Amino acid sequence: MDRIVVSGIRKTFQLKPGQYVTVDGEETDRVTVLDGVDLNIRKGEFITLVGPSGSGKSVLLDIIGGLTQASKGIVQLDGTTITRPDPKTGYVFQQYALFPWRTALSNIEYALEVRGVPKRERTDRARYFLALFGLSGFEDRYPNQLSGGMQQRVAIARALASNPEVLLMDEPFAALDAQTREILQSELLKIWEKINTTVIFVTHSIDEAIYLADRIVVMTARPGTVKEIIDIDLPRPRDGDIRSSTEFNAHRARVWKALRDEVNKAQKDWALSPAYAN
Repeated sequence: MDRIVVSGIRKTFQLKPGQYVTVDGEETDRVTVLDGVDLNIRKGEFITLVGPSGSGKSVLLDIIGGLTQASKGIVQLDGTTITRPDPKTGYVFQQYALFPWRTALSNIEYALEVRGVPKRERTDRARYFLALFGLSGFEDRYPNQLSGGMQQRVAIARALASNPEVLLMDEPFAALDAQTREILQSELLKIWEKINTTVIFVTHSIDEAIYLADRIVVMTARPGTVKEIIDIDLPRPRDGDIRSSTEFNAHRARVWKALRDEVNKAQKDWALSPAYAN
C-alpha cells in the first residue's frame, strides 16, 4: 500500500534581485531545482535519497513535509494532497534544532505539549524515549551540556514521541563523527523496526544509504529527478558486520555507478546558490 505518492513535482526558485546563475549557457534569475519527480513510497518503508549537491534532495523532503510548495505537481499522504505540514509527519534536521532553554526531557515533551497531551502522559512518554536512546540520567541536562550525538538523539526522540506515521530526516548524522554516526544508524534501525514508521532519509553517504534502506532513490544532477530506484535486499535486522559483506559491496558499486555521472555533471555546472544546494 502506497503511503506517499509524489507526482510530477517541479520546483523553481526566484533568486534575489541582482543574482543570476548560468543555465545551458544563458544567465537567468530563476533556478529549477526539481523537474518531473515521480515516486511512490509504501507504508512502513525506509527510503534513502542520494544525489549530488544541487539535485534537490532536501527541497523534495520539504515539499513532502509541506514546508514548501511545489511549482507544479502534487504530493499525497494517504490519498490527501499535502499543502502544509501534517501532524502525521515528523521532521529531523541536520542541525539539532533543540530549544536551548529547555532540558532534554522538556525538549521532547514539547512535541506532545503542542498536541495537547496531558502533563503526566507527555512526561512519561518523554522519559520512555530518552531511555530508548540510552539517555536515562540526562533528563535535566540542557543542550549545551550534551554532546552532538546526544543532542541528535534528543532531536530524533522528540520527532518520534508524537508517534508520526511518516518521519522525514534531512542528513541528521552528517555533523557527527564516524563512530557516533554508525551507533546512531544502528539505534535508529532498531527503533524503526519496532514502530513501523515510514522513513525518508536524505544522505550523501552511499554506505549509510545502503545500511538503512529498503530502497535507494538516486537523484540526477540539477534539475533533480529520479534517475534510478535500487532495491536493497540485505537481510534485517542488520548489524555493522554487514558493511564488509560481498552483497553490501555489490550494492555500493551499483549505487556509485548510478551516481558517478551525475556527480560529474554537478561539478561542471555548479553555479547554484548554496541555499539550494541540497
